[in-house]
Amino acid sequence: MTAEHIVPQPPNAPNTTEPGLAGGGVAALFLGAMLAGASMGLLSPTTGDTASNWIDPTLLLMISLLLFELRPKSIVQGFGNLRFLGLTLVANFLIIPFIGFGIASLFLSGQPLLFTGLVIYFMSPCTDWFLGFTRMARGDTALGAALIPINMLTQILLFPVWLWLFTRHTGLVDFASIPGTLAQWFFVPLIAAQALRFALDKLLPEASFQSVVRWVGHIVPVVIAALILQIFAANIGVIAAHADAFATILLAIFLFFVATFILGELLSKFAGLDHPKHALLSMTTAARNAPMMLAITAVAIPDQPLILAALVIGMLIEFPHLTALKQILLRQAGQQAVVAS
Repeated sequence: MTAEHIVPQPPNAPNTTEPGLAGGGVAALFLGAMLAGASMGLLSPTTGDTASNWIDPTLLLMISLLLFELRPKSIVQGFGNLRFLGLTLVANFLIIPFIGFGIASLFLSGQPLLFTGLVIYFMSPCTDWFLGFTRMARGDTALGAALIPINMLTQILLFPVWLWLFTRHTGLVDFASIPGTLAQWFFVPLIAAQALRFALDKLLPEASFQSVVRWVGHIVPVVIAALILQIFAANIGVIAAHADAFATILLAIFLFFVATFILGELLSKFAGLDHPKHALLSMTTAARNAPMMLAITAVAIPDQPLILAALVIGMLIEFPHLTALKQILLRQAGQQAVVAS
């Protein structure tokens, strides 16, 4: 029996990455974009300069697509389960940022750019592909869909707070400019994207509207890959000069994933969660919102490719980790079923 039979998708659920794509296809796409961009920048600096001119338009397209996928109506579902919502908010926005800060400080305190990128990666829960992995792990996707707009809006609002709290000692961020930047690059596109979604929902037949939503979901990884290619093509010289630090980043991210797994297990036992909610909690605390953070960081802290490179590295490692976590959760579900029988 598949996960879809165990936990049905909610009506009009946001399009999530398909299992096969999420398990390896998207990671391979991003890795290919990184290698292609690096090769372009090294072989033809002129091409790298040209790629840099397209970063802002690609960012705006990616932001608009991500915001178009938001379903404000699903917030009501989240508030229908305040106990679980409170648990995830505490885990994602109170406990995990401090875990991430501690791990980043342990490994990269002497490299402020990579430290900042790692902290940004750690502090923001995923709002897209985690739901596909939740479904594969037989988790509660209906409640997971309700978390998406809550998580996204909360992390955008908290972004300047976390930066001030965790990175003000680096001197890299102009905190006074962040509110205006977020308004220009996110809240205006949010209104426009949601207005377009509302209009299409009203004007198109249901089947046609759902086709549009699915198309947007499929095109998002391609646009993210294009952005990664442009970033690496335009900045490969700076990134390559710090390549020796990437092994440290890999270790730090691995320890972060171990810590979030332990946190999910402890909170699930404390709250007495059943398997569907346990799987959802584990996935939402493990997966990070690297695409949105890539966009926010590129506009809030411009011209800092090392910060962006740290986010991309985290995104590449995340897919294998979520695949392994899915297997652990399925094994736990099987063991629980045996005990119950």
